[in-house]
Amino acid sequence: MILRRVIKHLRDQEWTAISIDFIIVVVGVVVGIQVSNWNSDLQAQRRGQVFSAKLTQDLGIEAWSYQFLIEYNDDVLHNAERAIEYLSGDSDISDEQFLINAYRATRYSYSDRARETYDELISTGEIGLISESILRETASSIYNTPMFDLITDTGKDSEFRRIFRGNVPTQIQRVLLNECGEITVDTGDYDAIVDALDYKCSLGISESVIKEAASTLRANVATLPALRVRLADAETALDLLTQSQPLYNNLREIGGFPRRGN
Repeated sequence: MILRRVIKHLRDQEWTAISIDFIIVVVGVVVGIQVSNWNSDLQAQRRGQVFSAKLTQDLGIEAWSYQFLIEYNDDVLHNAERAIEYLSGDSDISDEQFLINAYRATRYSYSDRARETYDELISTGEIGLISESILRETASSIYNTPMFDLITDTGKDSEFRRIFRGNVPTQIQRVLLNECGEITVDTGDYDAIVDALDYKCSLGISESVIKEAASTLRANVATLPALRVRLADAETALDLLTQSQPLYNNLREIGGFPRRGN
C-alpha cells in the first residue's frame, strides 16, 4: 500500500509527501529491527535463566560429591593410620580390626559427574547465557580440573591396594566388601557421608582364617612402606580438596555444603 502511494506521489511530483512516506518506511524498518532485537534478547534472557537454574542444580550435586570425597579420603586416611600403627607394633588392635583397617585403606571413591548442562552450553557456544560470573567460573573450574581423576587414579593404582588384593584370600575380601565396605548414601544427604567408610563392623569368620591373612600381610616386607605411601596419598588428596579455596568456597555458596570440620 505504501509502495503504491509512493509511486503515485512520484508521478505527481509531490515531494513533500514522498519525504513523509520515506520517513514512515525508515521508522517502520528501525522499529521492526528493534522489536526483533528485543524479542531475541528476551528469548536469550529466558534461556539463560533456564540454563542457570539447571547449572545451579548440577553444581549442587557436584558440591555434595566434593564434600563426600573429602569425608571419604578422611576415612581412608584414618584407617591407614590405624593399620600402620598395628604393623609398627604401636597398637594392640585385633587381627580382624587390622584387616578391616587395611582393607579400607585400599578403597577409593568414584562418582559420575553432573555435567550435562555445562557440556551442552559449551558444545552450543551458549555458555555466555550464564550471566552470573560465580556460577560460570565455578562450573568451568569444577568440570575442567584434573584433580578428581588424579585422586581416583592414585587410589585405584596404589601399590598397597595391589599387595592387599594379591595376598588376602578372595573369600575374606568378599566378606570385607559386604560387611565393611562403604555405606551407600543418597546424593545430597550430607549427614550420611560422615564415616560412610569408617564405622564399626565385624567379619564373622573364624579367628584362624583371620590370623593367617593378617600374618601374610605382616610377613610381606613391602606392606608397611606401601601403606605409608597410601597414607601420604590420602593426605595429599585432602590437601588438594580443602586448599582449593576459591573453588571450595564457591561450591559451598552454590551448593550449601558445610566446611570440613563444621
